[in-house]
Amino acid sequence: MCDKITMPCIPVAFTVTPMIGGFIGGIFVRKNIKGWYETLNRPSWRPPNYMFGPVWTTLYLGMGYASYRVYRCGGGFSGTAKLPLALYASQLVLNWAWSPLFFEFHQLKWSLIEICLLWTNVAGCIVTFYKVNKVASYLMIPYLGWLSLATALTYNIYKNNPEVSDKVNDE
Repeated sequence: MCDKITMPCIPVAFTVTPMIGGFIGGIFVRKNIKGWYETLNRPSWRPPNYMFGPVWTTLYLGMGYASYRVYRCGGGFSGTAKLPLALYASQLVLNWAWSPLFFEFHQLKWSLIEICLLWTNVAGCIVTFYKVNKVASYLMIPYLGWLSLATALTYNIYKNNPEVSDKVNDE
């Protein structure tokens, strides 16, 4: 099943799909990075802002290609790939939701809860992907690593900005 030749548009579609939400999320980030985000108490160990775009682009392409490999090797949406792809789809939604939650709505506590759910979901993807396609599972590991850093950063910002963390966004 994994050696099956597919039309080139299918792997391309799977590979670029994560970029859609990333692009939309980038709008919220760009809108709030210079104003609101720069006013937060942030840790000295955070990566520079210019690194996030290229890193997320690379991770989105890798996770998209990983999902294609699972789809191809696991019999599509009705074969053994059904659960891994469902987890993958739900982690994409969680991933895409984080940027507006954090940057647009300034919900630090909910952003932290959300990113913890995302981290758990991605770990589940790695485990279920492994059962279908080991390479796909390995392609998700850098994503979990970067997500671990993003989770630690979100936690640090939440803890060190109590005036924002406990605020209900009335704006």
